[in-house]
Amino acid sequence: MSVRSTVVAVMVGAVTAFAVSSSAAADHGHSATQEAMDAQVARGAAPGVLAQAEDGGGVWNGASGTAERTTLRPPLAGDRFRIGSLTKPFIAAVVLQLEAEGKVDLDDPVERWLPGTLRGNGHDGRRVTLRQLLGHTSGVYDFTTDPRTYRDYIGPGFLRNRYEAPEPAEQVRTAMAHPPSFAPGTGWEYSNTNYVLIGMVVEEVTGRPYAREVERRITRPLGLDDTSLPGASPEIPGPHGRSYSTLSRSGPHPPVHDVTRLDPSQAGAAGEMISSTDDLIRFMRALLSGDVLPQRQLREMKSTVSTGDGSRYGLGLTVRRLPCGTEVWGHEGTIQGSRSVAVTTADGAHSAAFNINGDWAGSTDALIEAEYCD
Repeated sequence: MSVRSTVVAVMVGAVTAFAVSSSAAADHGHSATQEAMDAQVARGAAPGVLAQAEDGGGVWNGASGTAERTTLRPPLAGDRFRIGSLTKPFIAAVVLQLEAEGKVDLDDPVERWLPGTLRGNGHDGRRVTLRQLLGHTSGVYDFTTDPRTYRDYIGPGFLRNRYEAPEPAEQVRTAMAHPPSFAPGTGWEYSNTNYVLIGMVVEEVTGRPYAREVERRITRPLGLDDTSLPGASPEIPGPHGRSYSTLSRSGPHPPVHDVTRLDPSQAGAAGEMISSTDDLIRFMRALLSGDVLPQRQLREMKSTVSTGDGSRYGLGLTVRRLPCGTEVWGHEGTIQGSRSVAVTTADGAHSAAFNINGDWAGSTDALIEAEYCD
């Protein structure tokens, strides 16, 4: 789930860093990345940053800052974290596999699978397709921007509601209380409601929870042992640091809260997953290399439209041309206390993943550009 947070200065102590290489040459080319991570921590844009990159020189792991503000434990390679909207490429891949099997058509109207669900205030499931949901061209209102939802689950109300979550159908009803952003297929706007609906469609088509489909189709075949869909469990299994949030409060020194424990079904199919830098790189490389989808479905996934910010969005996948000319595919994800990004070149030869354990950190652009351009 995308969290709209304000960048604030919250100093967390001295910078710590490490690098672990798979070969003597593996550190070469990553010093700018380490410097960008250190700079983000030093200016208070994050408590800590964890990174992994794989290229022709091998595997590099880097970190800066702290994973725990109380103990000053550094972020460690192998730590797990909530990946927020990086869940979306996994969910999209499931739908595209279903399409390859002839079980759905991307141009099916939502009404076919969820009759009567997408209705109200100008929304009409007969006019919105699965393709439009996957690519955020549906115009469906984003339930996370509903003022009450934002206040109760992202803003200050999070502390009393952190272990509660509305059902997906209720999240959709919240969205239906607002008019659509535009007519289906006439624009682009990111909406978490799109993927809540997609999760409901997957369950209707398969007769199984979307989490089970992700596990049996994606995470188990790829051996992504650090990756899980926790449902309503507030725990992060395995080694992990802490996640911190200002709960969208602004000002020079807003209070910072430990939000590590929460009910991730608040995000559901739009952002509930947990993973690691290693697993995210393995997934992105497998996806772009054609090991997850047949070539026709991968081409569909990579059919993009402009987002208006210099990047382009396909079906659960973004592409961005960096200032140096390198093109990277991937996705970013933010959930309370955690901001993550995973990208790779189209051939999978150079991949990188980052996690920031604070949701006020702002853009990850500087980290990606340092890794690929400097």
